[in-house]
Amino acid sequence: MESPQIEMGGSKVNSPQVPNGGLRPSMAGSWNSQRTVERALKSIRIVIFTSKLNLLLTFGPASIILHFTSRRHGLVFLFSMLGITPLAERLGYATEQLAIYTGPTVGGLLNATFGNATEMIIAMYALKNGMIRVVQQSLLGSILSNMLLVMGCAFFAGGIVHRNKDQVFSKATAAVNSGLLLMAVMGLMFPAVLHFTHSEVRQGASEVALSRFSSCIMLVAYASYLYFQLSGRSSIYSPIGSEEVPNEDATEEDEEAEIGMWEAITWLAVLTLWVSVLSEYLVNAIEGASDSLNLPVAFISVILLPIVGNAAEHASAIMFAMKDKLDITLGVAIGSSTQISMFVDGTANYLKGLMLILCYLIVAASFFVHVDPQSSDD
Repeated sequence: MESPQIEMGGSKVNSPQVPNGGLRPSMAGSWNSQRTVERALKSIRIVIFTSKLNLLLTFGPASIILHFTSRRHGLVFLFSMLGITPLAERLGYATEQLAIYTGPTVGGLLNATFGNATEMIIAMYALKNGMIRVVQQSLLGSILSNMLLVMGCAFFAGGIVHRNKDQVFSKATAAVNSGLLLMAVMGLMFPAVLHFTHSEVRQGASEVALSRFSSCIMLVAYASYLYFQLSGRSSIYSPIGSEEVPNEDATEEDEEAEIGMWEAITWLAVLTLWVSVLSEYLVNAIEGASDSLNLPVAFISVILLPIVGNAAEHASAIMFAMKDKLDITLGVAIGSSTQISMFVDGTANYLKGLMLILCYLIVAASFFVHVDPQSSDD
Protein backbone atom coordinates (compact mmCIF):
# COMPACT_ATOMS: atom_id res chain seq x y z
CA MET A 1 0.00 0.00 0.00
CA GLU A 2 1.37 3.39 -1.01
CA SER A 3 1.99 6.00 1.62
CA PRO A 4 -0.20 9.10 1.39
CA GLN A 5 1.48 11.99 -0.38
CA ILE A 6 1.66 15.61 0.70
CA GLU A 7 2.32 18.50 -1.64
CA MET A 8 5.38 20.51 -0.60
CA GLY A 9 6.69 23.28 -2.85
CA GLY A 10 4.99 21.91 -5.95
CA SER A 11 6.29 18.34 -5.47
CA LYS A 12 4.76 15.41 -3.68
CA VAL A 13 6.50 13.56 -0.85
CA ASN A 14 5.48 10.63 1.26
CA SER A 15 3.96 11.51 4.66
CA PRO A 16 5.46 9.93 7.82
CA GLN A 17 2.98 7.06 7.95
CA VAL A 18 3.51 4.11 10.32
CA PRO A 19 2.37 0.56 9.48
CA ASN A 20 -0.80 0.69 11.61
CA GLY A 21 -2.01 3.85 9.92
CA GLY A 22 -1.14 6.23 12.76
CA LEU A 23 1.32 9.09 12.95
CA ARG A 24 4.96 8.63 13.89
CA PRO A 25 5.76 8.78 17.66
CA SER A 26 7.39 12.20 17.34
CA MET A 27 4.24 13.71 15.86
CA ALA A 28 2.00 11.95 18.40
CA GLY A 29 4.17 13.26 21.23
CA SER A 30 3.99 16.77 19.83
CA TRP A 31 0.19 16.51 19.60
CA ASN A 32 -0.05 15.29 23.23
CA SER A 33 2.23 18.10 24.42
CA GLN A 34 0.09 20.65 22.63
CA ARG A 35 -3.07 19.25 24.24
CA THR A 36 -1.39 19.30 27.67
CA VAL A 37 -0.45 22.96 27.25
CA GLU A 38 -3.97 23.82 26.08
CA ARG A 39 -5.53 22.04 29.08
CA ALA A 40 -3.13 23.80 31.45
CA LEU A 41 -3.96 27.21 29.96
CA LYS A 42 -7.68 26.45 30.15
CA SER A 43 -7.32 25.37 33.79
CA ILE A 44 -5.46 28.59 34.65
CA ARG A 45 -8.11 30.66 32.89
CA ILE A 46 -10.94 28.92 34.78
CA VAL A 47 -9.34 28.96 38.23
CA ILE A 48 -7.65 32.36 38.14
CA PHE A 49 -9.62 34.57 35.77
CA THR A 50 -13.26 33.54 36.21
CA SER A 51 -13.68 34.76 39.81
CA LYS A 52 -13.89 38.50 40.44
CA LEU A 53 -12.69 37.87 43.99
CA ASN A 54 -9.30 36.95 42.51
CA LEU A 55 -8.64 40.65 41.98
CA LEU A 56 -7.53 40.52 45.62
CA LEU A 57 -4.70 38.08 44.78
CA THR A 58 -2.34 41.00 44.15
CA PHE A 59 -2.49 41.91 47.84
CA GLY A 60 -0.55 38.72 48.69
CA PRO A 61 2.75 39.68 46.99
CA ALA A 62 2.18 43.28 48.14
CA SER A 63 2.09 42.13 51.79
CA ILE A 64 5.42 40.31 51.38
CA ILE A 65 7.01 43.39 49.80
CA LEU A 66 5.71 45.61 52.62
CA HIS A 67 7.04 43.15 55.21
CA PHE A 68 10.60 43.58 53.93
CA THR A 69 10.46 47.27 52.99
CA SER A 70 8.54 48.85 55.87
CA ARG A 71 7.44 48.40 59.46
CA ARG A 72 3.77 49.09 58.75
CA HIS A 73 2.42 45.95 60.41
CA GLY A 74 -1.17 47.10 60.03
CA LEU A 75 -0.91 47.17 56.24
CA VAL A 76 1.00 43.88 56.16
CA PHE A 77 -1.78 42.25 58.18
CA LEU A 78 -4.60 43.74 56.08
CA PHE A 79 -2.88 42.91 52.77
CA SER A 80 -2.12 39.35 53.90
CA MET A 81 -5.73 38.89 55.00
CA LEU A 82 -7.05 40.22 51.70
CA GLY A 83 -4.60 38.05 49.76
CA ILE A 84 -5.62 34.88 51.61
CA THR A 85 -9.37 35.46 51.11
CA PRO A 86 -9.53 34.56 47.37
CA LEU A 87 -7.12 31.67 47.96
CA ALA A 88 -9.49 30.21 50.54
CA GLU A 89 -12.40 30.59 48.11
CA ARG A 90 -10.42 28.93 45.27
CA LEU A 91 -9.49 26.08 47.63
CA GLY A 92 -13.21 25.49 48.05
CA TYR A 93 -13.70 25.58 44.28
CA ALA A 94 -10.91 23.07 43.59
CA THR A 95 -12.31 20.80 46.29
CA GLU A 96 -15.78 20.93 44.73
CA GLN A 97 -14.30 20.05 41.34
CA LEU A 98 -12.47 17.07 42.84
CA ALA A 99 -15.67 16.01 44.62
CA ILE A 100 -17.37 15.54 41.24
CA TYR A 101 -14.93 12.70 40.53
CA THR A 102 -14.92 11.18 44.02
CA GLY A 103 -18.67 11.26 44.69
CA PRO A 104 -20.76 13.29 47.15
CA THR A 105 -19.76 11.46 50.36
CA VAL A 106 -16.00 11.59 49.87
CA GLY A 107 -16.48 15.02 48.37
CA GLY A 108 -18.12 16.24 51.55
CA LEU A 109 -15.15 14.95 53.55
CA LEU A 110 -12.72 16.69 51.20
CA ASN A 111 -14.71 19.90 51.47
CA ALA A 112 -14.66 19.76 55.26
CA THR A 113 -10.90 19.07 55.27
CA PHE A 114 -9.68 21.63 52.75
CA GLY A 115 -12.35 24.13 53.75
CA ASN A 116 -10.57 24.33 57.11
CA ALA A 117 -7.06 24.23 55.62
CA THR A 118 -6.60 28.00 55.90
CA GLU A 119 -7.59 28.06 59.57
CA MET A 120 -5.38 25.08 60.39
CA ILE A 121 -2.35 26.63 58.68
CA ILE A 122 -2.86 29.95 60.49
CA ALA A 123 -3.24 28.07 63.80
CA MET A 124 -0.01 26.14 63.21
CA TYR A 125 1.99 29.31 62.59
CA ALA A 126 0.44 30.93 65.66
CA LEU A 127 1.43 27.91 67.78
CA LYS A 128 4.92 28.06 66.31
CA ASN A 129 5.16 31.69 67.50
CA GLY A 130 3.85 30.76 70.96
CA MET A 131 0.57 32.64 70.43
CA ILE A 132 -1.62 30.08 72.17
CA ARG A 133 -4.30 32.61 73.09
CA VAL A 134 -4.69 33.56 69.41
CA VAL A 135 -5.19 29.90 68.53
CA GLN A 136 -7.81 29.45 71.25
CA GLN A 137 -9.71 32.55 70.23
CA SER A 138 -9.54 31.78 66.50
CA LEU A 139 -11.04 28.33 67.14
CA LEU A 140 -13.86 29.95 69.12
CA GLY A 141 -14.31 32.50 66.36
CA SER A 142 -14.46 29.77 63.74
CA ILE A 143 -17.33 28.07 65.59
CA LEU A 144 -19.21 31.34 66.01
CA SER A 145 -18.58 32.33 62.39
CA ASN A 146 -19.91 29.02 61.06
CA MET A 147 -22.90 28.93 63.40
CA LEU A 148 -24.02 32.51 62.97
CA LEU A 149 -22.43 34.41 60.09
CA VAL A 150 -22.05 31.68 57.44
CA MET A 151 -25.31 29.95 58.29
CA GLY A 152 -27.14 33.24 58.67
CA CYS A 153 -25.97 34.55 55.29
CA ALA A 154 -26.87 31.23 53.65
CA PHE A 155 -30.37 31.19 55.16
CA PHE A 156 -30.85 34.86 54.31
CA ALA A 157 -29.71 34.53 50.67
CA GLY A 158 -31.64 31.29 50.16
CA GLY A 159 -34.73 32.79 51.78
CA ILE A 160 -34.61 35.84 49.54
CA VAL A 161 -34.29 33.74 46.38
CA HIS A 162 -37.04 31.33 47.53
CA ARG A 163 -39.11 33.87 49.44
CA ASN A 164 -42.43 32.19 48.69
CA LYS A 165 -41.65 29.07 50.70
CA ASP A 166 -39.78 27.72 53.72
CA GLN A 167 -36.69 25.77 52.74
CA VAL A 168 -36.42 22.34 54.38
CA PHE A 169 -33.57 20.18 55.58
CA SER A 170 -33.16 16.78 57.20
CA LYS A 171 -33.93 16.36 60.91
CA ALA A 172 -31.65 13.32 61.00
CA THR A 173 -28.72 15.48 59.88
CA ALA A 174 -29.53 18.02 62.58
CA ALA A 175 -29.72 15.32 65.27
CA VAL A 176 -26.33 13.80 64.39
CA ASN A 177 -24.60 17.17 64.15
CA SER A 178 -26.16 18.33 67.43
CA GLY A 179 -24.81 15.22 69.15
CA LEU A 180 -21.32 15.94 67.82
CA LEU A 181 -21.61 19.54 68.96
CA LEU A 182 -22.59 18.43 72.48
CA MET A 183 -19.58 16.13 72.67
CA ALA A 184 -17.27 18.90 71.44
CA VAL A 185 -18.63 21.33 74.04
CA MET A 186 -18.10 18.76 76.81
CA GLY A 187 -14.57 18.05 75.62
CA LEU A 188 -13.70 21.74 75.76
CA MET A 189 -15.67 22.64 78.89
CA PHE A 190 -14.47 20.09 81.46
CA PRO A 191 -10.73 20.85 81.20
CA ALA A 192 -11.59 24.56 81.46
CA VAL A 193 -13.74 23.96 84.55
CA LEU A 194 -10.92 21.96 86.13
CA HIS A 195 -8.50 24.80 85.43
CA PHE A 196 -10.60 27.62 86.87
CA THR A 197 -11.86 25.70 89.93
CA HIS A 198 -8.34 24.55 90.88
CA SER A 199 -9.75 21.15 91.84
CA GLU A 200 -7.08 19.02 90.17
CA VAL A 201 -5.60 15.96 91.81
CA ARG A 202 -2.21 17.01 90.49
CA GLN A 203 -1.77 20.72 89.91
CA GLY A 204 -1.29 21.33 86.18
CA ALA A 205 -0.75 17.69 85.23
CA SER A 206 -4.37 16.60 85.67
CA GLU A 207 -5.66 19.40 83.47
CA VAL A 208 -3.29 18.49 80.64
CA ALA A 209 -4.06 14.78 80.97
CA LEU A 210 -7.83 15.40 80.85
CA SER A 211 -7.45 17.72 77.86
CA ARG A 212 -5.42 15.13 75.92
CA PHE A 213 -7.85 12.34 76.84
CA SER A 214 -10.80 14.45 75.68
CA SER A 215 -8.99 15.19 72.42
CA CYS A 216 -8.50 11.47 71.77
CA ILE A 217 -12.16 10.79 72.51
CA MET A 218 -13.24 13.51 70.08
CA LEU A 219 -10.96 12.05 67.40
CA VAL A 220 -12.62 8.65 67.92
CA ALA A 221 -16.05 10.29 67.67
CA TYR A 222 -15.10 12.08 64.46
CA ALA A 223 -13.68 8.89 62.94
CA SER A 224 -16.89 7.08 63.84
CA TYR A 225 -18.90 9.85 62.19
CA LEU A 226 -16.84 9.51 59.00
CA TYR A 227 -17.38 5.76 58.98
CA PHE A 228 -21.09 6.33 59.52
CA GLN A 229 -21.20 8.55 56.44
CA LEU A 230 -18.94 6.45 54.23
CA SER A 231 -20.79 3.20 55.06
CA GLY A 232 -23.82 4.36 53.12
CA ARG A 233 -25.98 5.24 56.11
CA SER A 234 -26.33 8.76 54.72
CA SER A 235 -29.36 7.54 52.79
CA ILE A 236 -31.40 8.11 55.94
CA TYR A 237 -30.87 11.83 55.47
CA SER A 238 -33.88 12.91 53.44
CA PRO A 239 -35.56 16.30 53.75
CA ILE A 240 -38.89 16.57 55.56
CA GLY A 241 -41.85 15.59 53.41
CA SER A 242 -39.72 14.06 50.64
CA GLU A 243 -40.35 10.41 51.60
CA GLU A 244 -40.33 8.44 48.37
CA VAL A 245 -40.92 11.36 46.02
CA PRO A 246 -38.10 11.49 43.49
CA ASN A 247 -36.00 14.61 43.44
CA GLU A 248 -36.61 16.30 40.12
CA ASP A 249 -33.75 18.71 40.55
CA ALA A 250 -31.28 15.86 40.98
CA THR A 251 -32.35 14.15 37.78
CA GLU A 252 -32.72 17.28 35.73
CA GLU A 253 -29.09 18.41 36.03
CA ASP A 254 -25.86 16.55 36.55
CA GLU A 255 -23.01 18.85 37.43
CA GLU A 256 -20.07 18.58 35.05
CA ALA A 257 -16.47 19.16 36.05
CA GLU A 258 -14.78 22.24 34.63
CA ILE A 259 -11.25 20.98 35.26
CA GLY A 260 -9.72 17.49 35.37
CA MET A 261 -9.17 15.44 38.50
CA TRP A 262 -5.37 15.76 38.50
CA GLU A 263 -5.68 19.44 37.68
CA ALA A 264 -7.88 19.87 40.77
CA ILE A 265 -5.33 17.99 42.92
CA THR A 266 -2.51 20.15 41.54
CA TRP A 267 -4.44 23.34 42.28
CA LEU A 268 -5.14 22.15 45.83
CA ALA A 269 -1.41 21.67 46.40
CA VAL A 270 -0.45 25.04 44.85
CA LEU A 271 -3.14 27.02 46.67
CA THR A 272 -2.39 25.37 50.03
CA LEU A 273 1.30 26.21 49.62
CA TRP A 274 0.55 29.86 48.83
CA VAL A 275 -1.87 30.10 51.77
CA SER A 276 0.88 28.69 53.98
CA VAL A 277 3.33 31.39 52.82
CA LEU A 278 0.92 34.27 53.40
CA SER A 279 -0.27 32.86 56.73
CA GLU A 280 3.22 33.24 58.17
CA TYR A 281 3.28 36.95 57.36
CA LEU A 282 -0.27 37.33 58.62
CA VAL A 283 0.50 35.78 62.01
CA ASN A 284 3.76 37.69 62.42
CA ALA A 285 1.90 40.97 61.90
CA ILE A 286 -0.99 40.35 64.35
CA GLU A 287 0.46 42.08 67.40
CA GLY A 288 1.84 44.99 65.40
CA ALA A 289 -1.49 45.36 63.61
CA SER A 290 -3.29 45.39 66.95
CA ASP A 291 -1.23 48.40 68.04
CA SER A 292 -1.26 50.31 64.75
CA LEU A 293 -4.94 49.73 63.95
CA ASN A 294 -6.02 50.13 67.59
CA LEU A 295 -7.86 46.79 67.51
CA PRO A 296 -7.85 44.28 70.38
CA VAL A 297 -6.01 41.04 69.61
CA ALA A 298 -9.17 39.23 70.74
CA PHE A 299 -11.21 40.96 68.00
CA ILE A 300 -8.61 40.09 65.37
CA SER A 301 -8.46 36.47 66.53
CA VAL A 302 -12.18 35.82 67.06
CA ILE A 303 -13.67 37.88 64.20
CA LEU A 304 -11.19 38.73 61.43
CA LEU A 305 -9.13 35.53 61.17
CA PRO A 306 -12.14 33.15 61.04
CA ILE A 307 -13.84 35.29 58.38
CA VAL A 308 -10.75 34.86 56.20
CA GLY A 309 -10.50 31.14 56.99
CA ASN A 310 -14.18 30.55 56.27
CA ALA A 311 -14.24 32.34 52.92
CA ALA A 312 -14.59 29.07 50.99
CA GLU A 313 -17.33 27.74 53.27
CA HIS A 314 -19.11 31.08 53.22
CA ALA A 315 -19.27 31.23 49.43
CA SER A 316 -20.23 27.56 49.04
CA ALA A 317 -22.94 27.67 51.70
CA ILE A 318 -24.63 30.69 50.14
CA MET A 319 -24.39 29.20 46.64
CA PHE A 320 -26.05 25.93 47.69
CA ALA A 321 -28.74 27.73 49.69
CA MET A 322 -29.65 29.82 46.67
CA LYS A 323 -29.99 26.58 44.70
CA ASP A 324 -32.37 25.27 47.41
CA LYS A 325 -29.89 22.54 48.42
CA LEU A 326 -30.11 23.27 52.12
CA ASP A 327 -28.80 19.92 53.38
CA ILE A 328 -25.53 20.55 51.52
CA THR A 329 -25.49 24.05 52.97
CA LEU A 330 -25.71 22.63 56.50
CA GLY A 331 -22.86 20.21 55.84
CA VAL A 332 -20.64 22.94 54.40
CA ALA A 333 -21.45 25.71 56.86
CA ILE A 334 -21.62 24.03 60.24
CA GLY A 335 -19.37 20.98 59.98
CA SER A 336 -17.94 20.42 63.44
CA SER A 337 -19.59 23.53 64.90
CA THR A 338 -23.21 22.50 64.68
CA GLN A 339 -25.88 24.70 66.15
CA ILE A 340 -28.73 23.74 63.89
CA SER A 341 -30.65 22.35 66.84
CA MET A 342 -31.96 25.89 67.38
CA PHE A 343 -33.90 25.31 64.13
CA VAL A 344 -35.01 21.75 64.94
CA ASP A 345 -38.32 22.29 63.20
CA GLY A 346 -36.43 21.58 60.00
CA THR A 347 -37.26 24.79 58.14
CA ALA A 348 -35.36 27.95 57.28
CA ASN A 349 -36.20 31.33 55.82
CA TYR A 350 -34.61 34.75 55.37
CA LEU A 351 -35.83 36.00 58.79
CA LYS A 352 -33.99 33.21 60.63
CA GLY A 353 -30.91 33.98 58.58
CA LEU A 354 -31.15 37.66 59.49
CA MET A 355 -31.49 36.75 63.18
CA LEU A 356 -28.25 34.74 63.02
CA ILE A 357 -26.40 37.58 61.29
CA LEU A 358 -27.59 40.08 63.92
CA CYS A 359 -26.48 37.73 66.71
CA TYR A 360 -23.05 37.55 65.12
CA LEU A 361 -22.83 41.35 64.99
CA ILE A 362 -23.49 41.43 68.75
CA VAL A 363 -20.70 38.89 69.30
CA ALA A 364 -18.34 40.93 67.09
CA ALA A 365 -19.13 44.11 68.99
CA SER A 366 -18.48 42.33 72.31
CA PHE A 367 -14.97 41.27 71.29
CA PHE A 368 -14.29 44.71 69.79
CA VAL A 369 -14.41 46.16 73.32
CA HIS A 370 -12.78 43.18 75.04
CA VAL A 371 -9.19 42.98 76.23
CA ASP A 372 -7.73 39.82 77.79
CA PRO A 373 -6.65 40.37 81.40
CA GLN A 374 -2.93 40.17 82.01
CA SER A 375 -2.55 37.03 84.09
CA SER A 376 0.37 34.72 84.76
CA ASP A 377 -1.78 31.56 84.76
CA ASP A 378 -3.60 32.47 81.48
